Amino acid sequence: MPRRRKLLLTLVLGVFVGLLCAIHYYIARRLILDPALGEPLRSAALGLLGVLGASVVLQPFSQRRFPRRVARFVAWPAHLWLGFGFLLLVGLGASELAVLALGSPALADVGELPLGPAAARARAICVGAAVLVLGGFAVVNALRGPRLVRREIRLARGHADLDGFRIVQISDVHIGAILDRRFAAEIVERANALEPDLIAVTGDLVDGPVRELQSEVAPFAGLRARHGVFFVTGNHDHYSGDLAWVAEVSRLGMRVLRNQRVRITTGEGVLELAGVDDHRGGYRGSSEDLPAALAGRDPELPLVLLAHDPQTFEAASRAGVDLQLSGHTHGGQLWPFAWAVRLVTSWVVGHYERAGAQLYVSRGTGFWGPPMRLFARSELTELRLRAPGATASAVRGAAAAAVPAG
Repeated sequence: MPRRRKLLLTLVLGVFVGLLCAIHYYIARRLILDPALGEPLRSAALGLLGVLGASVVLQPFSQRRFPRRVARFVAWPAHLWLGFGFLLLVGLGASELAVLALGSPALADVGELPLGPAAARARAICVGAAVLVLGGFAVVNALRGPRLVRREIRLARGHADLDGFRIVQISDVHIGAILDRRFAAEIVERANALEPDLIAVTGDLVDGPVRELQSEVAPFAGLRARHGVFFVTGNHDHYSGDLAWVAEVSRLGMRVLRNQRVRITTGEGVLELAGVDDHRGGYRGSSEDLPAALAGRDPELPLVLLAHDPQTFEAASRAGVDLQLSGHTHGGQLWPFAWAVRLVTSWVVGHYERAGAQLYVSRGTGFWGPPMRLFARSELTELRLRAPGATASAVRGAAAAAVPAG
């Protein structure tokens, strides 16, 4: 490893550990020290907090160095603590504002603590109880799997034979430290049961290299759709080694669209389907190239674009794309993080229209990081396309093909 890169990595790691220590000290101060917990409860609570903080640091190393069974043993407490710790920070931050609003001098005892021990204990109990309830609900919400979301999208152009064409979208599965082949098999079974015309996997399938997760993603070879299964890379696929994963996903039977386009024919209806790489892939190789994906398209035909990041819609809406399918945002995943996501993109979840183009952003089918979803449940999406002026679903021919466009 080059010396400059090693120094940069050391600096980043140092900043991360320092920030982690500061956060844990703040939590310890507000939940353990300020309430003046007695022994042995005080020592036990501080020890538990230290172990949880250490698990966050250890988890990335264990995932790379230890057998998967051991790595999962570390991953569960580390990821759960990331979620509960985030909620604790939010709750404690809100309590600080409440204390300021009420006027802390009126509440404080004589001494150096911002609140007297009794008031500090009351705050710790209220915040802790709220976090346990909300966090527990979020864990249950994540582990019960995605709900089925059905949406109709009316196209501005296209033959009547496209009416009723059904696309099942799978996005942001994040097979990795926690989600495994059992979850993959469940998603495959549910997607196939919908008997879709086409399955679109819009990125972030994995978190980890092929050598670690090959057996975990194996069930995706069972995905079936009349017109095929199509895949585009997401940022986490790039972080996990996009070239190796593109080869593996292709081996599983998915058609990978890397700034490419195909035509889907059903009866007399023709639909163009394009896909672009995630734009964060540039530092490793292939990156988003929307002009290449759309070059030579037939402007008379409806075009559906698969792009992991909804930010691509900025250019896609100007380029005449009829419908873009994206993920990436997870709908915020863990409230109130969705507010932070809205600072980065205007398109967080659901259906949008702009300049005659349409966008659908999935909340994601799995989860990333904490096994928690608070007010943003995961989804398996079925999108039914409606042809312009159609009054009933057209009968589509049995024979269909996906062939290179242009």
